[in-house]
Amino acid sequence: MPAKQIPPYLSRSKSPILRLILSLLAVSILILLFSSSTSHRYLDNDRPFSNLKIRPETSFVLSIEQFLTQKAAKPSPSSSSRDDTVHTLREEDVSRLDDRKYEKENEWMHGDPYYPLSMPVRVYVYEMPSKFTYDLLWLFRNTYKETSNLTSNGSPVHRLIEQHSIDYWLWADLIAPESERLLKNVVRVHQQEEADLFYVPFFTTISFFLLEKQQCKTLYREALKWVTDQPAWKRSEGRDHIFPIHHPWSFKSVRRYVKNAIWLLPDMDSTGNWYKPGQVSLEKDLILPYVPNLDICDAKCLSDTESKRTTLLFFCGRLKRNAGGKIRAKLVAELSGANGVAIEEGTAGEGGKAAAQNGMRRSIFCLSPAGDTPSSARLFDAIVSGCIPVSVSDELELPFEGILDYRKIALFVSSGDAVQPGWLLTFLKGISISQIREMRRNLAQYSRHFIYSSPAQPLGPEDLVWRMMAGKLVNIKLHTRRSQRVVKESRSICTCDCKRANSTGPSPLS
Repeated sequence: MPAKQIPPYLSRSKSPILRLILSLLAVSILILLFSSSTSHRYLDNDRPFSNLKIRPETSFVLSIEQFLTQKAAKPSPSSSSRDDTVHTLREEDVSRLDDRKYEKENEWMHGDPYYPLSMPVRVYVYEMPSKFTYDLLWLFRNTYKETSNLTSNGSPVHRLIEQHSIDYWLWADLIAPESERLLKNVVRVHQQEEADLFYVPFFTTISFFLLEKQQCKTLYREALKWVTDQPAWKRSEGRDHIFPIHHPWSFKSVRRYVKNAIWLLPDMDSTGNWYKPGQVSLEKDLILPYVPNLDICDAKCLSDTESKRTTLLFFCGRLKRNAGGKIRAKLVAELSGANGVAIEEGTAGEGGKAAAQNGMRRSIFCLSPAGDTPSSARLFDAIVSGCIPVSVSDELELPFEGILDYRKIALFVSSGDAVQPGWLLTFLKGISISQIREMRRNLAQYSRHFIYSSPAQPLGPEDLVWRMMAGKLVNIKLHTRRSQRVVKESRSICTCDCKRANSTGPSPLS
């Protein structure tokens, strides 16, 4: 039976209609896919770790537990077979290392057109005796539940150790197997001549707070001798060595002997209360953020809390501090009782954490005055809480400022202005709603730069450490080579002495 023929006029009339319908359907599908992709990209930028298969661990206590019970119990073959303890230092050991370094650097210079501006940064991690490393981590792990252990001003000792635990996060990432690491801008090397930098994995903060005073000083002296006996230290006089000295009290009794080294610091106090003149500088050292006390408020959290942010200005912390922190008492006297202002005395423990977190998540601005040092963990608590920080600290230096623009997420006010009657609240009320929303969006994107984790994440603080370190390498090589050839009668006109810190106060020339 012959197939039924479709009249030509029907074929011609249906074909354009069908093509139009299919075209519209295809366009709709493309728009839907593009919108979905754009939405996911936006969320991924604002929600750290949202696109990861395995969520990284951000709790110091939980990460240490996992590290000590799983990873530290099974050291890698390369680490278990090596011990860098120097029993007898000979001059030829230093000379031999210098020759190997020259050969390797000469090879890089002729083989890499970008040398010495090259990535990744090559880091040699010293294998120190366990009394400087694992034993101290075990000490913290076995005692952190003893919350009765407080400092003289009432701060929980173990919480302070967590705030300054940058030494653990950096070390744990550097010694992890390459198959587990995510950072691409730093690599661990096992031959000293291949290293750009040398990392000293000594837990100076744990030892300061958890050991008896004389026991701590003895350990500091032993660590000092151990490091300064190394051929690599002798070769550069420590200029390419990294010391994590993040609590301002840690390593204090001996750190004058390592002033050439790169110090990892919470800030730089130019008043001389914590660091002697010439010990620290932005050119030589690196500022790292405190570990936040509070949970991160991601994009969803920010959306959920936006309508609840009815407090104009919030502060929760100790109202009386020393040194530059005396500004707190003046601010409290000026702001207490003002409409839209909430000021609370900080308390220790989970109750204090909950009060601070709730307060920050219901506030538009969070006051961040100086503490005993120019900075405090409160600045980073505010950032991860989506509360716009209002910094009142004239000597403040900030982490990774060569990369991050803090004007996009925070307000900076001089102490002289802040204590003037009515000035601060008038200033804050003058910030437009659109500017507040823009700064809060920026906070959602910036928060990932202040969350330490295991494994360390791209754009996290561990990542930014090595980006900043890469910028120091040429200057380190310059001062190392110069120190090797300058004769003793030369005038030392090239120094890295600390210059006057950045200040938000009035300029003497104004």
